[in-house]
Amino acid sequence: MIENRSLPTATVIPVLVYPDVRAAVAWLTEAFGFEERVRIGDHHRSQMRVGEEGGVIVADVHGEQQPPQPGVATHILKVRVADVDAAFEHARSHGARVLQEPTEFEYGERECTLEDPAGHRWQLTQTIRDVAPEEWGGVSVGD
Repeated sequence: MIENRSLPTATVIPVLVYPDVRAAVAWLTEAFGFEERVRIGDHHRSQMRVGEEGGVIVADVHGEQQPPQPGVATHILKVRVADVDAAFEHARSHGARVLQEPTEFEYGERECTLEDPAGHRWQLTQTIRDVAPEEWGGVSVGD
């Protein structure tokens, strides 16, 4: 694959619609520690770096592109973190709405779910142990 400095290097890059791109960039930077890497216009789009290999594009509202609506969850973005409890507290202190407190799951993750000011849902996850999918009822299908 050809590398392009104008696009994040992640294989999957969510494009999230926000009513105010600049406010979203500021909040994602402060609450989650994301880093802005490319700005496209004053209020049109921004590419955010998430960790070492992840990326998110923050997009403006126009046409069919609309932000989330209350009471409807169309997506949840899962982000790996080193310390889910610290990331949870940090995001909550910046106004994230708590949907699920940090909880340990049988599949080896400790996770919490938060909602940002525009209504996007974020699941922060920390691996706490290696677990084969078959140990909790999953089925390994590929490599």
